[in-house]
This record gives sequence, structure tokens and C-alpha cells, in this order.
Amino acid sequence: MDTRQDMETDKLRMVDIVDIDSYIEEGAAGRKNRKGAFSLPSEIGILPIRSAVAYPGTVMPLAIGRRRSRRLVEDIVPQETIFGLIAQKDPEIEEPGPQDLYRIGTAASVLKVIQMPHGTINIIVHGIARFRILEFVSARPYLRARVELVPVQVRRTKKLAALMVNVRHAASRVVSLSPNVPDEAVMLLENIEDPSGLADFLAATLNIPLEEKQALLEEPDAHKRLEVVSVALANQLEVLELSHKIHNQVRDSIDKSQREYFLQEELKAIQAELGQGDRRSEELSELREKIHKAEMPEMVQKEALRELDRLSRIPVASPDYGVIRTYLDWVCELPWAKSSVDAFDINRSERILNHDHYGLEKIKRRVLEFLAVRKLNPEGKSPILCFLGPPGVGKTSLGRSIARAMHRKFVRISLGGIRDEADIRGHRRTYIGALPGRILQELRKCGTRNPVFMLDEMDKIGQDFRGDPASALLEVLDPEQNNSFTDHYLDQPFDLSGVMFIGTANIIEPIPPALQDRMETIELPGYTEREKLQIAKKYLIPRQLREHGLGKNKLTIRPETIEAIIRDYTREAGVRNLERTIASVCRWTATRIAKGTSRRMTIRKEQLAEILGAPKYEPELAIRTAMPGVATALAYTAVGGEILFIESAATPGKGQLVLTGQIGDIMKESAQAAFSVIKANADRFKLDAEQFGAHDYHVHVPAGAVPKDGPSAGIAIFTSLASLLMKRPVRSDVAMTGEITLKGLVLPVGGLKEKVLAAKRAGVTTVICPARNKKHIEELPRQARTKMKFAYVKQADEVLKIAIQSK
Repeated sequence: MDTRQDMETDKLRMVDIVDIDSYIEEGAAGRKNRKGAFSLPSEIGILPIRSAVAYPGTVMPLAIGRRRSRRLVEDIVPQETIFGLIAQKDPEIEEPGPQDLYRIGTAASVLKVIQMPHGTINIIVHGIARFRILEFVSARPYLRARVELVPVQVRRTKKLAALMVNVRHAASRVVSLSPNVPDEAVMLLENIEDPSGLADFLAATLNIPLEEKQALLEEPDAHKRLEVVSVALANQLEVLELSHKIHNQVRDSIDKSQREYFLQEELKAIQAELGQGDRRSEELSELREKIHKAEMPEMVQKEALRELDRLSRIPVASPDYGVIRTYLDWVCELPWAKSSVDAFDINRSERILNHDHYGLEKIKRRVLEFLAVRKLNPEGKSPILCFLGPPGVGKTSLGRSIARAMHRKFVRISLGGIRDEADIRGHRRTYIGALPGRILQELRKCGTRNPVFMLDEMDKIGQDFRGDPASALLEVLDPEQNNSFTDHYLDQPFDLSGVMFIGTANIIEPIPPALQDRMETIELPGYTEREKLQIAKKYLIPRQLREHGLGKNKLTIRPETIEAIIRDYTREAGVRNLERTIASVCRWTATRIAKGTSRRMTIRKEQLAEILGAPKYEPELAIRTAMPGVATALAYTAVGGEILFIESAATPGKGQLVLTGQIGDIMKESAQAAFSVIKANADRFKLDAEQFGAHDYHVHVPAGAVPKDGPSAGIAIFTSLASLLMKRPVRSDVAMTGEITLKGLVLPVGGLKEKVLAAKRAGVTTVICPARNKKHIEELPRQARTKMKFAYVKQADEVLKIAIQSK
């Protein structure tokens, strides 16, 4: 070809313009007339063609687009000059030179020229004879060369005649199996008596590589060319017969499908006579309509339609009918493409969060950051957050506020006590009564694919022989994987990347490390007394007044009364017990108003003993620490910070250390380390070393029914033993926390805010903590540090200088 277009494309274009068959017949007749009388000029113009080989006796269309080729056509057409067609070795070369062309080609003449709309010229050429290039004489304005005819060798024998019969038969079979070849080609084959002409005609139609076609052109022996053509025809015939066989199989399959269709129609007619057809048809039509309306992914829709097809062939009484019907209902009702539109008004969201919750600045800032990022990048991934804090600090209600601020639906499931993995990933449909997991169930209920989804109590997930639910959550809570979460029941990927998952936990240790790594942990520490007072005034009291039918004009609780409730009745990290106590006050008031004894009441601090009974918590620091051997430790538990009293006593014995109070292994090791530090530094602390061998030492942590563990009581145990041995009491206003090493170093600990708040609630004014925790103390809210002193220590002996009373 003379352009970069495919050869077959050009042929099809020419078929639309001229009748190629008439030119083929004309070319064959012309070749017979010219046989023996053709005279090739010694010098002719050369037209390079791409991806094709021209043969003598054949007619072919060519699209002329290159400048040199157009010039050649313009020169030869008026004079009907003979020119040469030579195949290019590399069809990608735009301006081929002598070195880029083969040396044997076909002399040809132009039969017709057709001007095309886009400036190209289409010509129809007739191949006449083979020629060989002796030398190129010029390259401008087009290639010209001295040439000579290549004589054709034909020796007629019986073998050649038999070969021609075989080739004609094979070619006729190929024509019959080829849908795009006209039947007139068979008649044309029968009219070609010349062996060389027959070989050339068939070689021009074979689908073989360019190099093999050029080799056929360069072969002068007609017998050898027919042998090559015969092998190529046999290969092509084998492919066509195989294709025809496959086509027949497909047609038989289609006929079978049509037969099944007619049988299904007959079955429908029978069901209609029985009064069953219309109802089932309507049901199937409704299901099909639901599948298309659900806007599910193409792969899921394909599976749903396949199940619907199965359903249409199963009798209603079959057990599988109900299984498939339930499955299709679930697939159609899931929110594949339904999403709520996020509210990107940052100021409005901030007002909502501030209205619903007091404090919690860190979490509010994180939510507003997420909304700002989502506003700038709507396609961004949702974060996986974990709210970590003691009970009653507002983790669950904060999730509701986040959903309201973002204008999303809120979904909550409690993971406490879940032991079956199927609660997360569902059961396979092979089980009787199988259902999807809780994740997809809740998404179906809320109706959107991007709610705020709270996974409550993640630290209380169980594990047994039914699987590990925490491991099943790994895919759910991984932003890189949850876009293709696969529930066992659904067995198709569901995109959870739009869901904002929020987990909650009281303590982080029970959560597997792999699950912790997938979440961004945000701590919600306990509240100070001032924060509790504000929360009670703004949220708790108005809510309880509404629930008990008391308006603002019927009950007033003074601020000092609330402070007394906080201090004497509800010593906790959160505000849950505080709200219950306020509810008790409201019920007491409602009873009196209902009896008619009063219309309006104001609760004073002095009335709390009558309403709530005697105070539950009283200052006991001075009482408990008045004697040597008692130190106040600070602990962090699942319900917030607490104070512990470490008691030590000496009894006659052999120097053994006895530990009681239901303490764990880590705390026991801390006590042994503290005891070893005292014995190793007896001289330094001015202690009598001989008394260690004459006494046994008993360390006890009261509240023995409560398990206690951890290394943070190390320096408190050390101080308790030192106080006992020095016979000097520990200051009652001092509490301490920190791990101790065998060398007397004080190591940092966690949960500082909860511990400081617990110390403040108990009346402690001085807190001893490791020096490396100083940065954590400085991060505490100012209210938590008000009227508190902090002593930072590096060595155990520094603790004694601060905590032990002077003589």
C-alpha cells in the first residue's frame, strides 16, 4: 500500500466505488491478449507499495498519498506508461530508498484513477509481468530504474496437471467456506489454464506474511509456486473448517436455547391455566426491575441476574427457591449507590459540636479537619478513628454529634461479648437461615453507603472456636482494603470506603495490635470538677428536667449543690453516675410536687443528705497515711484514674517479702524491685541492714476484691517500705506514680491526666511523677493543674526527700 492504512481497508473502500470483478476479468483477458507480445521498456518508474505484493495477471486497488508516488501517477496516466510495483521491506519507512526495496517486482499499468475527497488518489492497477531491477538511475522526482523481464518456467507434466486440479479443488473449498468471497471467483479459477497465472492469482489472495508472498513472486518455476500455494491453501482450509465447525456448534446451542425458550413459554401458559403464572411472572418482573434500579456494580448485577434466571426455573415448592429469593432481596436493598451529601459548612459543624459537647477540643478539631479535607478532596478516604477513654465521658454521644454535624446517618453496633466471626462477615448461603453480617445489615437499615458507623466496646470482643471477630474487622477498618469488603453471605465485594468508622474502647490493651495499627486513636480523658459542673448545668440538668416533667420554674439546683454531688456522691472520670444522681434529685422533687406539698423547689447543699443519704466518699488521706508504712499511689483503670493506698508491715521472720491484695505479676515484680533497691541502699538511707534478716515484710494493697496490676505503683511501694523502715509517715497530701528499676531509676508511665484528676478529687495537692513525664503534665488542661504542685524525680531517693515527713 502507498499509505499507512491496512490493505484490507483500502480494498473495502474500493469495492464501494467500482466493480472489482469486472477489472479482474478484464485483467485476465488482457494478459491472454498480451502473452508473447508484451515488451517491457528498459527504464521505468518505480512505485513502492507497503504491506502488499503485486502479482502478474491480478488487479488491485492502491491509495496514493506520498508526494513522489503522486508525481509518478501524474506522469504515467496520460501516456498509459508501464511502471513497476515493488514491495517495501519495512512498511514504516515513509520515503524508501533503493536499499529499502526488494529487487523483483511486477510491471503494471493503470486501469482507472479515482479522485478522493481528502486529496488522495485511488488507482486500480493491472499486473502484467515480473521484472528485475538492474540498477536505479534516479531518485527525483520519483524512483526510476533499469529493469529486465524475469522469464517464467513452465514444464507441463501429468504431475503439474494433477497439482493444478488439487489446487483448484482446495481453492474452491476455501471460497465456499469464506463468507466474504463471491462465488464468481470459482468460475474465474476454472478459466485460468496457465499454471503460472493460477499460482499468481491464488498467491495474491493468500493470507501469508509479506516475505513469503515476495518469495512466491521471485520464484520463476510455476510448479514450485503451485506446491507452496497448495500447502498454504491446505492450512487455510483447515482453519476455515475448524471455524465452520465451531460456528455450527454455536448455532446448535442457539437452537437449543430457542427450544428451551419455547418450552418455558409453554410452561408459563400451563401455569397461567392453573392460576399461578401471572403472580410468579409479576414477582420475577419486580425483582428484575429492582436489580436494575439498585445501580449495583456490573459484576454484582450479572450475578444477581444469573440467580434470577435460576429462580425462574425452580419450582416454588423447592427449598432453594426461598434461599435465592432472600438473597436477591438483600442484594437489591443494599445501598450500592445511595449516599448522603456531606455538609461542608465548617462553621455550622463547629457550632453543632460545641452545642452538643463541652470541652473535647482535640476530637472536635479532628472532625473539623476531616470535613475541611473532604471539602477540598471529595474523593478522599474516610478516617478510621478510635475514641479511647473511661466510661461516661461521652464517646457514643460524640459519634451522634459528628454524624449530625456532617449531615450523615448514624449507625451503632455494640461489639461487647461478640465471639462469632459470622457476626461481622455473615454466614455462607449453604447454612440454613444464613444472613449477612452486622455491617451490611446496619447499612441496609440506614439506607446509605456513607454513614458514621460506630463500633462500640471494641476492647470487649471475645474469641473462641467460632472464630476471631477482631480479625474479621481487619478488612473492615483498613482504608486500603475496605473498598472491596466481601461478606460471606453476599459473596460479592461491597465498597465501605465511604463509611466513617469510629471505634470506642475503655482501654487499648485488649485490642489486637494489628487492629490498633489500622485506627487513629484519640484519647478522651476524664473530666475535671469544673468541667463536670459545666456539663451538669448545660446538658444533664436540662435533660433530666425534661424527662421528669419539671420545668425550669419548678426545680433549681444551686451550683454549690452540684459541686457537692460531684465531690461527695459521684467520684468518677465520666458523668454517667452524676446524671443518675441528678435524676434521683429530680424524682425526689417530682414526688413532692405531685403530692402538692410544694410548687417550686430549690435544692441546697444541706438537703443532699436527706435526698441521697450519707455522702459516699469522704476525705481519708489524712486517716490512712497518718502512720508509717502507708503511701498513696495513683493508678489508671478502665473506669478512669484512682488512688491506691500501699500498706507495708514488718513481722518477725527471715527477710521474706509477702504480697497480697489481688495484684498481678507485673505489680509483684515492681514490689520485689522496690524491696531490692531499699536493701541494696540501706546504708545510703541510714537503715539498719540487720533488720532485713530478722523480719518478714508484708506489702498489701487494700480493696482486695479488685484486680490490680501494672508497674506504675513502683515508687509508691518503695516509699511505703521506706516509710516503714524509717518509722516516719508519708505526707498525707502527696500521691505518686512511676515505675522503679533495680538501680533506683524512676521510669515514665501513662494515663497522667486521669491520675492527676483522681488525685485532685481525693484532695491531693502534690503529685510526684517521673521527670520524663513533665511534657505530658504540661499538656494537661489548666483546670486540671489548678492548685496542684508537681514534683519531677529521676531517682528513688528524690521521692523520699519529698514524700517522707521530717522528724
